[in-house]
Amino acid sequence: MFLKILSHPVFMSLNFHMPMIVDLSHPLIMLTGENGSGKSTLLHSIYYALRGEQVNHYLYRLEPDGVKPGKVFLFDAEQHNPRKQLEFFQEHQPEMIEFLEMASHGQIMLAMFQQSFPSLPDGTVLLLDEPEMALSQSNQRRVLKMLLELVDRKNFRIIAATHSPVLIDAEETYVINLDRHVNRNVHTTDMGVEGSSTLQ
Repeated sequence: MFLKILSHPVFMSLNFHMPMIVDLSHPLIMLTGENGSGKSTLLHSIYYALRGEQVNHYLYRLEPDGVKPGKVFLFDAEQHNPRKQLEFFQEHQPEMIEFLEMASHGQIMLAMFQQSFPSLPDGTVLLLDEPEMALSQSNQRRVLKMLLELVDRKNFRIIAATHSPVLIDAEETYVINLDRHVNRNVHTTDMGVEGSSTLQ
């Protein structure tokens, strides 16, 4: 499955060349790149396309035409604190609500991978924005194992925007690196070098 982005206001303002062709044929995809490279924008664009939603000034085509993915679920770890998504748990796992009041952010994220995401239907397309937030490296490795199990056991297709080397460097993941595109929004040399002060 390929997503062809013909027009997009954010990507065009960042000097990305249109059309953008995104290979979605792999079951476990990592979107990576510098801050401001467009990872979250691309993830949300994939979400709209897979749901067949029309967004102003965003023109796209899924190939092959007429492709019908399973349920599409987007989890944005930055903007969607699980403690503020109680409606998800009321529908799928009401017993989780009490746990949310006591656990740390990292523990809650692990619980999402261990219990909440596996409760989604087989064949779900799971879109994750920075799922490694609040997780130690050892727990990121656990999350990678859980993602692979969701692919193998429940036929999930998973696409994540991430900075995690654990997820990006895993041999099982297919990586789309947005740094290979021209992008005005990414800082390069003006942020200093390692070991030097960047304070004015």
